[in-house]
Amino acid sequence: MDGELERFTRIDEETILYEFTIDHPTTYTQPWGSVMPFRAFDAPLYEYACHEGNYALSDILNGVRYQERQTGRDRPGQG
Repeated sequence: MDGELERFTRIDEETILYEFTIDHPTTYTQPWGSVMPFRAFDAPLYEYACHEGNYALSDILNGVRYQERQTGRDRPGQG
């Protein structure tokens, strides 16, 4: 194998077992991984996602709009 393997297994009504293995022979001397149980809880669950790339999104869009204005592509019916 050369890559990653992730597995989610429902153990019981309250537990999902998360397992992963990393196997990159050119980077690591042997495969490695971990196992972690996810247990149910009675509280709100909020998604966590890295948004660091989104800080620049407004600048990226502003740059594209600027380029469109320079080439006249911001007008309806223009190429």
